[in-house]
Amino acid sequence: MNIAGVDRSGLLAMVTSALGRYQATILDLGQAVIHDTLALGVLVRVPDAAAMPALKETLGQLLAKAQVPVTFEAVSAKRYADWVAAQGKPRWVLTLLARGVSATQLAAVTTSTRDAGLNIETVRRLTGRTPIEGLERADQQTSIEFTLRGEPASTVELRKTLLEASVEHGFDFSLQRDSVYRRNRRLVAFDMDSTLINAEVIDELAALHGKRAEVAAITERAMRGELDFKASFRARAELLRGLPEAALNEVASTVALNPGADRLIRALKRFGYKTAVLSGGFQYVGDVLKERLGLDYVFANRLEIADGVMTGAVLGEIVDAERKAELLRELADREAIALAQTIAIGDGANDLLMLDAAGLGIAYHAKPLVKASASHAISTLGLDALLYLLGFSDADIDEALATPR
Repeated sequence: MNIAGVDRSGLLAMVTSALGRYQATILDLGQAVIHDTLALGVLVRVPDAAAMPALKETLGQLLAKAQVPVTFEAVSAKRYADWVAAQGKPRWVLTLLARGVSATQLAAVTTSTRDAGLNIETVRRLTGRTPIEGLERADQQTSIEFTLRGEPASTVELRKTLLEASVEHGFDFSLQRDSVYRRNRRLVAFDMDSTLINAEVIDELAALHGKRAEVAAITERAMRGELDFKASFRARAELLRGLPEAALNEVASTVALNPGADRLIRALKRFGYKTAVLSGGFQYVGDVLKERLGLDYVFANRLEIADGVMTGAVLGEIVDAERKAELLRELADREAIALAQTIAIGDGANDLLMLDAAGLGIAYHAKPLVKASASHAISTLGLDALLYLLGFSDADIDEALATPR
């Protein structure tokens, strides 16, 4: 039976009470209310087929009094068997992120999933209701979660199609297979520079030392492939020789977090996640952030300091792309969790190995090559959009942050 109309308190109680009088078994039910309009579907089995006319009449009269229309449809044994068999098909979760959601954006997403052979089972808005005066605000964010059923012919092609649509229509998306690990992530690892914070620390230090142009030139050589990360990092660190340690403190204490970082970290802590910074930047700045945000782990590069000034040398093993991925695996072992339960977020090419190793790897406001190489990307919203990819709604987040410790 399908019941649709203006939502009224007690409708489901009334329906199930009437069904109970006919010893009906509830095989499935689903309900949604959108802008005070109810859509309720119930699949029932009645042991006495002869009682069906009376059941329909009873429910029809009750719902007519409530001014809510109802329709009935017989389900054949074969159709029911097909429905039961369909529960073995893979499930997917597609999350849409945008600054407001247009019909064009939704059409692009739903057409892509349809063409890939996936069927939409549920649709849920994760972000809160927006007042009329806030609809045109530049910082207004919207997230919608789709649950899908089926097996696409090619997930690579589906992601490619969605990526092209996201670039054309200005939205982000995440497509995840719905598994026990997707619902139980436990560790989130961040790159630091240009991901967790809105700066490249080495550039800021170089500027204080009058070496910005020289550092930029080395960075450019590394991007052209003339130097690997370790060699370029040592060369750039050497240019900081003679810079007072106080400069590190100045940069660390004034650096700005990227939008949504504070809300994200606070929510993750309330939800019981472990957090880590795995960075090719500087341990000194990471330690300041650890204290400021309450992070659990920080692994970055250590500069040698003697007599209060930087010597230009780097202590210990340099944290490069390979080391980041290795550290992620080590932390998963330390926390006794599966690697599939980890999340990694970064913006640069040296984050790709870490993103690929994680259960959920996210390119954050990354360059096109990095965004195209990662399975998931956030480019339109802040860092706290990660919470939507985990299935949390604004109501969940607000409740967690409002709950006393």
